[in-house]
Order: sequence, then C-alpha cells, then structure tokens
Amino acid sequence: MLLALDTTTEILHLALIRGERVWARRVLSGVGRGHSERLIPTLNELMAEAGAAPRDLSGVAACLGPGGFTSLRIGVATAEGLGLTGLPTWGFSAFALRAEALRQAGITGPFWILLDGQRGEAFHQRWEEAPTEAAAKHLLATLPERVGEEAWWAPEAFAPKVEAVLPAHRIALADEGEATLAGLVALARRVSQGAPESPLVPFYLRETDAEVNFPHAAAHLPEALRKGHAR
Repeated sequence: MLLALDTTTEILHLALIRGERVWARRVLSGVGRGHSERLIPTLNELMAEAGAAPRDLSGVAACLGPGGFTSLRIGVATAEGLGLTGLPTWGFSAFALRAEALRQAGITGPFWILLDGQRGEAFHQRWEEAPTEAAAKHLLATLPERVGEEAWWAPEAFAPKVEAVLPAHRIALADEGEATLAGLVALARRVSQGAPESPLVPFYLRETDAEVNFPHAAAHLPEALRKGHAR
C-alpha cells in the first residue's frame, strides 16, 4: 500500500493506494504547524477506512515543494521518518503535482503553473507534456512579460492576486480539490515505478529567513540542503 502526501500549502492532501483502490483526504489545516496536528490523525483515519495498519505500507511518495517552509518540512520529515523504517521514498515537485491535476481534469498544455511565493512574488514554471524550463521566482508584476497570452493556473487562494496582473487566460477547475487528489494519486503511482530517492530534499525557491539574516551560518549548510534551493 502506497502513501502519497502533500503538505506544501495550507491544505493537507493524503492518499492511500492499493492497486486500483484509493482512500484519500483533503483537509484545510491552516498554515505553518497546522499540518503537524492533522497529518497523523488523518492518516490513521484513512488506515482505518482501508482496514490497514502501518505494516501494510510499501512506500511513501511526497511533494517536496516549493511551499511554506514549516508545512513543507512536516511532510518531508514524515516521509523521511517512515523511510527510516525501511520503506522506499520518492519525491516530486508541487509544479508536477499541479500539472498532473490539470491533466486529470482533461486540460493539456502549454500552461503555466503559478504558486504563491509570498512577499509579492510568484513561483512559476511552464509546462507542456513536461516542464519546458526550470522553476523560478519573480515579482507578480513581471508575470505579464513572462506568461504573455498563454494559459495559466494558480491555487484558488492565490489566483485573485495573479488575476490583478493577468486578468485573462486563467484555467479554472470545477473542483480543485478533487483534481488535486486525482493528480496526487496518478503522480504517486508513476514516480513509485522509478528508483527510490533518499534522502528526500525539500525544494525551495527562496532563502529561509535564517539564511538571509545569518548568511555566514547559511554557508555551512549541508550540500544537499543548499541544492534543495535550486532544484
């Protein structure tokens, strides 16, 4: 039984996958530490529904970001903790998850995935069948020159900020939650066919406050963590 999870936003997405059977949940748990209070109880609820126990898990596929620092770390730490028990782990980006959600909703590229970068910025990546460029971070005000007349998608909570500068060509999903869970399941099934990834390294597109305020300490971060900023 494969566990798939996404904690990169204020909404927790979890799925247990056994063959063609799926048990999934989408929980609004708030920003920051809210996921630490809801993740394990929600997983236990899904396990009960599936008539399963932790020993039935065969692997974990987790979204590595970009996303909120605290919420993202909670998901990655949970997956890594399960990995310490011997379970294989796989990671995927928040862009890949949202692109798969759009595909599951019948939407094909090209399109832009735009995620909330905070501080008046957006994380963005252009997709067709696969990403056509590396993910990046720029000011919201610069999106028109980057996105042009192409279609774009952003989470419901972030889309109004994007529409202020990109009033046309928004992709609106009839049920964002259902599409995201469908994308999570499909993507987890696919990545779990490849080689496991260990350790799982969070995917950041900006420096942490600690790195900004204490640059000398940041220089001593482990190489794997510094690479996480540039994935």
